[in-house]
Amino acid sequence: MSHPNSFKARQSLSVGTHQYQIFQLSALQDQGLDVQRLPYGLKILLENLLRTEDGVNVTSNHIRFLASWDPQAEPDYEIAFSPARVILQDFTGVPAVVDLAAMREAMANLGGDPQRINPLVPVELVIDHSVIVDDFAHNQSFQRNVEIEYQRNVERYQFLRWGQDAFDNFKVVPPGTGIVHQVNLEHLSRVVFTKDQDGVMQAYPDTCVGTDSHTPMVNGLGVVAWGVGGIEAEAAMLGQPISMLIPRVVGFKLTGSLPDGVTATDLVLTITEMLRKHGVVGKFVEFYGPGVSAVPLANRATIGNMSPEYGSTVSMFPIDEETLNYMRLTGRSEQQVTLVEAYAKAQGLWHDPAHEPEYSEYLELDLSTIVPSIAGPKRPQDRVPLTSAQSAFRKELGALQGNMDSSGVDEASKESFPASDAPSLEQPKKTASCVVVSQSDGTQYELNDGAVVIAAITSCTNTSNPSVMIAAALVAKKAHEKGLTRKPWVKTSLAPGSRVVTDYYERAGLTPYLDALGFNLVGYGCTTCIGNSGPLIPEVADAIDANDLTVVSVLSGNRNFEGRIHPQVKMNYLMSPPLVVAYAIAGTMNIDLQKAVLGQDTNGQDVYLKDLWPSTAEVQAVMDQVIAKDMYSKGYEDVFAGDARWQALSTPRSQQFAWDPQSTYVRHPPYFENMPAQPAPVTDIHGARVLAKLGDSVTTDHISPAGAIMDMTPAAMYLKEHGIEPKDFNSYGSRRGNHEVMIRGTFANVRLRNQLAPGTEGGYTRDFTQPEAPIATIYDASRHYLAANTPLVILAGKEYGSGSSRDWAAKGTVLLGVRAVIAESYERIHRSNLLGMGVLPLQFPTGTTAQSLGLLGDEVFEITGISVLNQGQIPKTVHVKAGDVEFEAIVRIDTPSEADYYRHGGIMQYVLRGLKNA
Repeated sequence: MSHPNSFKARQSLSVGTHQYQIFQLSALQDQGLDVQRLPYGLKILLENLLRTEDGVNVTSNHIRFLASWDPQAEPDYEIAFSPARVILQDFTGVPAVVDLAAMREAMANLGGDPQRINPLVPVELVIDHSVIVDDFAHNQSFQRNVEIEYQRNVERYQFLRWGQDAFDNFKVVPPGTGIVHQVNLEHLSRVVFTKDQDGVMQAYPDTCVGTDSHTPMVNGLGVVAWGVGGIEAEAAMLGQPISMLIPRVVGFKLTGSLPDGVTATDLVLTITEMLRKHGVVGKFVEFYGPGVSAVPLANRATIGNMSPEYGSTVSMFPIDEETLNYMRLTGRSEQQVTLVEAYAKAQGLWHDPAHEPEYSEYLELDLSTIVPSIAGPKRPQDRVPLTSAQSAFRKELGALQGNMDSSGVDEASKESFPASDAPSLEQPKKTASCVVVSQSDGTQYELNDGAVVIAAITSCTNTSNPSVMIAAALVAKKAHEKGLTRKPWVKTSLAPGSRVVTDYYERAGLTPYLDALGFNLVGYGCTTCIGNSGPLIPEVADAIDANDLTVVSVLSGNRNFEGRIHPQVKMNYLMSPPLVVAYAIAGTMNIDLQKAVLGQDTNGQDVYLKDLWPSTAEVQAVMDQVIAKDMYSKGYEDVFAGDARWQALSTPRSQQFAWDPQSTYVRHPPYFENMPAQPAPVTDIHGARVLAKLGDSVTTDHISPAGAIMDMTPAAMYLKEHGIEPKDFNSYGSRRGNHEVMIRGTFANVRLRNQLAPGTEGGYTRDFTQPEAPIATIYDASRHYLAANTPLVILAGKEYGSGSSRDWAAKGTVLLGVRAVIAESYERIHRSNLLGMGVLPLQFPTGTTAQSLGLLGDEVFEITGISVLNQGQIPKTVHVKAGDVEFEAIVRIDTPSEADYYRHGGIMQYVLRGLKNA
C-alpha cells in the first residue's frame, strides 16, 4: 500500500554507523502544528499515524486533528492505532490461538485461503498463569508444582507448541520462566522498534497491546502499551488497526522523594486511591515534574502495572537516563540503548523536567508524604494506612458479619460487590474461634476470625521490583535471627516474576531466611493473585467451614476482588512483600502491627516490627552488591527454548489443528458455525428477560472467574460427566480453551450476588420460563431461555466489568444468550469486549439507576431503535420498555469501527470476512 507522506515526515536518523528511516514529528512543527506541547503518549500516537498513513484508515486529516489536540475536548474523534506487537499470557492466549485455529477452518469453509489467518505483527506468549501452589514451604515445592502443572496442562501446552509451529510471527515463552509482565519489562520490550520495510530499516516507538490488563507495566519504560481483550488482540494480530478515541490526558506531577523505609507498594497504593477517586477510566495518565527523576525504573513499572486498578488506559513515564540505565542493567545491547537515546531526543520524547506539556487535567503528589499502607479487603483502591489497619479490619469484619452498610440496608439487596467505605460496626458482632490440631505434627493452636491463612509474595506488580523483594528477605533474615517464624496456620509462598529474583537472593545469601519462614520458591508465575493459591492447610480449611470463620489472605499482588484469591477466604489485603512476611509472623489482621509485640527473641526480649524493618540504605546496599547485568543476560539468553519437559512435548505439525472431540481443555469454538459470507441485518430486541440484576463494581472476576472450579457447580458436573475427578478439575483460567466449561462458569463466582435471587450467593437466578420462576443456576436457566428463543439482558450498576481484561467475560455472556447489557457505567476493556462479541452495551440515562427507575428484573424488555445501525447510523439512544417502565438508554457504541463489529456479530467475524474479501 502506498504511503502519501503528506507532511514530508519521512526522514533519516544516523546512530553511529547505522542509518534508520524515521517519521519526524518536527516536520509537523515546521508546518505550523505545535506538537512540542503534546503529552508524551500522544506524541507516540501521532508518530504511529504519520508512519501508517494510507489515505484510508489513516488520513492527513487524522494526523492534523491529533497534532492540533485540544486538551479540554471530550473524546469524540476516532483514530486507528497499529501496535508494533502483541503480547499474550496463557490464560488469555490459549483461547486466542483456539480462535485463530477456528478462523482458519472458517476461512476454508468460506472458500478463502486459510493461510490468510496468520499474525502480521510479532506475537509473544508467556505461559505464566497455570502454576498452582499445590505444594509449599519446602525446598522441593517448585519442582513438585511444575510437575503437577505439566500433568494438568499437557493438552494446552501441546496446543501452544502446535501454534508456535503453525503460525508465523508467534513465539512462546515456556512454563517456569516468569510472569508475562516482568518478562516483557526485563527482556521483550524494545523501547524503540526496528523493522526492515522494503529494504529500508525503520525505527519507531515500541508500542504494544496485551491480553492482560497489567500490560501497562512497560509504560514505566516509556512504551505505550495497554491491555485489551483477547478478541481485540486477535484482530490486531491479523493487521486490523485498533479503533480508539483520542483520549483526555491527566498530568500527574511528582515532587520530593520517598521517606526512609517507605516502599514502592505504599506509593502505588496511594496513587491508585488518588486516581480512582479523581476518575481516569479511559484516559491517559502521564507523570512529569522534578520528582520523576527520583523514581527508579522498577517503581515506575510498579505504578504502570496498577493502571487497571485505577482505570486508566496507560500510565506513562518519559524516557530519560534512568530508562537507559535500566536497559543496560537488563542486558539490552549497547546499540539498542544508543538508538533509544538518539531516537527519543530526535523526536522530542526525552524527559525535560523543566518542560510541562499541556494536559486535560492535573494532579500532584509530594512523594515525601507517602506512608506505609495496605489495601482491601475487596478492592485495590481501598487504601488503609498501616496505622489504621487493625481498626479498619474490625470495621470491615463487623460489616461483613452484620451484612449491613451504614444506612442499615442489606448489602446483598443493594450491590453485587459492596464497597467498603463506611461499615456500620466498630467491632464484629461475634468472634468465632476454634482449636485446631495440626496434621503435620499434632500440635494444637487456636484459630480466630481474622486469621491470616494465606501469605503470598506473588504477582508482577511487586516481584519485578528488587527494592521490595530484598526488603522482604531482610525482614525474614532479621526475624529468623531473632527466633521468629510464621504461624502454623499460614500458607506461605514465594512466586517471583522471573528467575532473576532467585538469582539475586542466592547471591545475597538471603534464600535460607525466606525458606526458614516458609517462603520457599513455589513457581515462577502468577499464582495467588490470579486465584491459583491452591488448597489451604487441610485442618485450617476444615475449621473454617465447620466454624464459619472469616479469614484473611495477605499478598503482594494487584487484585483482591471477592472470591478471587480463594473461595474460603472472604477478606484479602494487598501490601508490600516485607509486610506480607510480617503478617505471616503475626498470623492475624486483628493486630496493630506497628505497636504490637510480634514475639520474643531467643533472649526473651519483645520483638516489634521496627526491629525487623530494614532501612532504605540497607536495602540499597544489598541491591548495589548483588544485582548485575549478567543475571539478566544469562537468564534470558535462551528464553524461548524451555526445559526438557517442554522440548519433549509431542506436537503435531499441520497448518490446521486436529481437534480432539474428547478433550476437556481445547474444543472447537462455536462462533463461526454456519456463518454466512455477508452479515445478517441487526434487529431490535423483543421479549427479553433479565438473566442477572447486579450492583456496583461487578468485576470480570464475578462474570468469569479464573480460580478453582468448585464441586457441584455446572462446570464441575460437566467435567465429571467427561470422567474428570475433582482433584483434576484445575481452574477456570486453565480451561479457557473449552467453551463448554467457560459457559458454565460465566457468572459463577462464589461471591456473586444476583438481586433476582435474593439470599443466594454464586451463579443463581430466577428462571422465568418455568411456572413460579424458581431459583436455578444461571447456566441451566440460560439453556431454557435459548430453547424458548428468549433473548436475555443484564442489568448492572457502576463500573461494570472492572478488573482483568478477561475476554471470556464477554464470550460467556454472549454464549449464554445475552443480547444487551444495561449498566450505569463500564470499565473500558469490558465494554469493548462486549461489542467485540456482538453484545450491545447500553447505559441508563444519566442520574438514573435500575433502582430509581423501579426495575425489579422480572419485567419483559423491549429494546427498539437498534436497527438504524443497518443504515450506517449510530443511534445516541435506544428506547427501552420494561413492563410499565420506559426510558431512553444511551448506546455505548463509541466509534464507527465498533458499529461495524456489532453489525457483523463481532470483531472476529468482521475481520474474517474482510480477509476473505481482500
